[in-house]
Amino acid sequence: MNSTSSKLPYIGVDIGGSHITAAHVDATTYKVIDSTMKRERVASMDSAEVILESWLKVLSSLIVRTNGENSKIGIAMPGPFDYEHGISLMKGMQKYDALYNINVKEILAKRLEIPEEDIVFINDAEAFLRGELASGAAADKERAIGVTLGTGLGSTSNASGITVDMNWAFRPFKESIAEEYISTRWFMKRYKEITGAEVKNVEEMLDTAAASVKDEIFEEFSDNLSIFLNDLIAQEQPQVVVIGGNIAKTWEHFIDALTHKITDKSVAIRQSEMWEDAALVGAASAWA
Repeated sequence: MNSTSSKLPYIGVDIGGSHITAAHVDATTYKVIDSTMKRERVASMDSAEVILESWLKVLSSLIVRTNGENSKIGIAMPGPFDYEHGISLMKGMQKYDALYNINVKEILAKRLEIPEEDIVFINDAEAFLRGELASGAAADKERAIGVTLGTGLGSTSNASGITVDMNWAFRPFKESIAEEYISTRWFMKRYKEITGAEVKNVEEMLDTAAASVKDEIFEEFSDNLSIFLNDLIAQEQPQVVVIGGNIAKTWEHFIDALTHKITDKSVAIRQSEMWEDAALVGAASAWA
């Protein structure tokens, strides 16, 4: 089982817009067991069967069974999603449309041959912050906000003493909602508006764009993110904001401008320390 614990390891799972990552998480220490890490690309706009097969390929390889028991699974999942019942509510978000209104928990349990009650779902941003609070960038603070930047925009807070999904991605923002201005698709859209060319993601933009274009786009992005964070900070009064997700890996392109634009200078703005491990640990901690 590759675990230092006598208990079966949990299976921590992080489902993103284009991937699934999963690993055993020690049930005593809540540390990811690195040797068990699995990652699979997911065609999130394909059919339900294609999506579920990608997930099942990873999950089935991690199931441990002994003495009539099996590893319990914690899944960090983007919203909107009925986390209690395991039903996907994503639609028109350029990911997982085919799963709309499908009971994912029921299907996974049946195909993995485990009880439905051995699978729990948790919001991905909430899982991220739980992990960073446990042993990451927020471990030295009591009140924190977690923001994940990628194909979607995650926002969560534990300022009230309980880690909760703020769901500010759908908050009115400029001419639409926040996620339309603070996500990978905003970068792709803005790059095309400026250059007339298309890129698949932020990484490709960094590889191909002229320096002046990159500077312009990241300056605008820091404006958008600072407006969003200043409002969230004012409401939640955190000691630290932890930023994760794929866009956070472009940290050096926006952090100086962002820090300058944050109104409350007492709040620390930190990059994720755990990255995907944070969501895996946070999801597994739902069984604590």
